[in-house]
Amino acid sequence: MEFIKKLFTPLLILFVLFTSCSQKVEESDDLLIFSKTRGYRHKSIEPGKAAIIKMCQENNFNVDTTEDSLFFTPENLKKYDVIVFLSTSGDILNETQQAAFKEYIQNGGGYVGIHAACDTEYEWPWYGKMVGGYFESHPKQQDAVVKVINKNHSSTSHLPDEWARWDEWYNFKELNPEVTVLAKLDESSYEGGKHGDNHPIAWYQEYDGGRAFYTGMGHTAESFEDPDFLQHVWGGIEYAIGK
Repeated sequence: MEFIKKLFTPLLILFVLFTSCSQKVEESDDLLIFSKTRGYRHKSIEPGKAAIIKMCQENNFNVDTTEDSLFFTPENLKKYDVIVFLSTSGDILNETQQAAFKEYIQNGGGYVGIHAACDTEYEWPWYGKMVGGYFESHPKQQDAVVKVINKNHSSTSHLPDEWARWDEWYNFKELNPEVTVLAKLDESSYEGGKHGDNHPIAWYQEYDGGRAFYTGMGHTAESFEDPDFLQHVWGGIEYAIGK
C-alpha cells in the first residue's frame, strides 16, 4: 500500500499541473467593440468592426459587438479583458452606465479608443482624462507624416520612424499630460495643425486601476486595410489587456 501511495502521489501532481497548463492554453481573451454614435457617424466603423473581428479570430480572442449602451452593466462588462470604443461620438452613456464602465476600469479593465473615441462624453471629465484628450477640430483629409517617438511598445515597434499616411488629423483640447506619447504629427508635412512641435496622435497610460490606449488615426475605411495600421491597433489592444 505504501508503495502505491509513493507511486501515485507524483503522478497525481503531474496530472494536476498538466491539467492546469492545458486550461491556461485553451483560455481565450474576451474583447467588446462598442461603436454607438450620437454625433457624426464614421463610414469606417463597419470595416473597422470587420477588421478587428478578423484579428480576434486569428489570435484566439472571443469578440462581441454592441451599440446598445444598456449593455454597460457591471455583470456584462466584467466578462471582457478589453473594450474598444470604435469611433464613438457624442453623449452615449448615462450616469448608471458611466458608473459601470468606471468600475470596470478600476477593477483592472482595458480601454482602446480609436479616432472619434475622443469626440465622446464631453461632459464626463473622468472619461476625458482616460482617453487622453478631446477632439477640437480637424482640417481637410490629407497626407501627413507621423513621427514615431516611442517604439518600445507593441503598437509602434513595427513602424518606421517616419510614417507617411493619409487620414483626418485631429487637433485636440484638454490633453492629459500624464499619458505617454507614442507618436506625434509633423505639422510641417500638412496644413491645419494647431499644436506646433508637440502634436500627439497616439498614446497610452495606466489609468485609475486599468490601462488605456488611444490612436487618433482611423478615419478612413482604407485604414482598416492597412497592415501597419491594423498592427498598430492590435498592439494597443495587447497593451490594454496587459500583455
